[in-house]
Formats: sequence, structure tokens, C-alpha cells
Amino acid sequence: MFEFTIIVPVYNEEENLQRVEKELLAYTKIALKKTAILFVNDGSKDNSQTLIEEICSRNEAFQYISFKENRGLSAAIKAGFDHVESPLLGYIDSDLQTAPEDFNLLLQHIGEYDLVTGVRADRKDKFVKNMSSTIANGIRRAFTHDGMDDTGCPLKVIKTDYAKRIPMFKGLHRFLPAMILLQNGKIIQIPVQHFPRMAGTAKFGLWNRLIGPLMDCFAYLWMKKKYINYEIKSKG
Repeated sequence: MFEFTIIVPVYNEEENLQRVEKELLAYTKIALKKTAILFVNDGSKDNSQTLIEEICSRNEAFQYISFKENRGLSAAIKAGFDHVESPLLGYIDSDLQTAPEDFNLLLQHIGEYDLVTGVRADRKDKFVKNMSSTIANGIRRAFTHDGMDDTGCPLKVIKTDYAKRIPMFKGLHRFLPAMILLQNGKIIQIPVQHFPRMAGTAKFGLWNRLIGPLMDCFAYLWMKKKYINYEIKSKG
């Protein structure tokens, strides 16, 4: 029985997938929890699906789901949340600009907290990407008051029951800590490693990193007012 499932959204990442297999397989051997891998193929148009199927056929801990068409990163993450059965889940991008072994740093804190997110301490991205992300994070913090410096960091661990209660909307992946706070959960950020992209191309431009998040903040405020939160005391 797996205790921890790592969700890996994939969109046109055929150049990265062999390295993803190698590094995640190596991580499963040192993981603090018995770990499974769940690929979510977000309607890739390259050879990603064939490679994913080959990877899963030779690795018992690897599974996949595949979309009929591209629906975006938030949809891929939410689909992963919906399909995970282990008590803990994680999320990492298939570009591997963060290190799977750093999941162990996050897992050390998940007992006390309901979401543990990485914060990229020494980012290896270009100036424009770093600056736009810094501005976007500042705007988001002003709206959500979540206290997080880097919600775009693609390395997180969440208690599955909290993740499954997060409602779906575009831009969801930028608001995961805030969504846990709406459930009266506890969150913390931990410094993690960051590396340059080695293959493939980034899927987000200036619009996605700056203007898009600003618009999503207004959607978050609307949803916050309408959010339903409850706890079941007993069942019969």
C-alpha cells in the first residue's frame, strides 16, 4: 500500500521523460514514505504518451491518466488529486527544475502541517521570469494573505483529504496554500534546490506569470466568499 503519490503533469515533455523516470525511480528507493508516481498527460501532441506508457509498463509504482485534449496545468493537478488513493500526495513538474529528493525535506514536516511547499532559494531562471514571478507572488500575497513567498514552486506535499476538497478553477495551482487555509489547515514553506531547465520548452510566458495571476486573484476573492467548509462530527 502506497503512503505517498507524486503527481507529474506532462505536456509535450518527450525530451525530459527518460530523465524523469530515472530520477523518480531513484527517489522511490530513498523516500521516507512508500511512494507511487502518477503521470497526468495533459493532451500532449508529441510522443509523450507513448513514452509514459513504456515507463509505466516497466515500473510497478508508475501509473498514468491521459486527457483527451489539453486542459491546462490546473486541470492536470486537480485530476491527479481526484485519482490519488494514498494518504499523502505531492506534485512536481516534469521539467525537473526541482529535485525529487527534496520531497524528503517536505515530508519531515507534513505531520504537523497539512501542506508543505518548497520555496526556490536560489532560482536558476532568467531575469524576466524571476522578476515577473516575484511581482506576481507579491500581488497574490496581498490578496490571499497566505504568507507564502513562492507558490509557483513545483514541489509540494499535501494531505490527500485536504487536496480532494479543493474546488476546481483555472489558476488553481497558484493558490494551493490559500485553499488549505480556507479549510483551516496549517501550511509552511521550506527552501529547496532549483536547477535550469535542461530540455524542452517552458509552457508559461509573461502573460501566464503576471497578468493571468492578477486576474485569478479576483476569482479567488469571489470563491473565498462562497466557499463552504464543514467538519463531520459523527456518522451513523
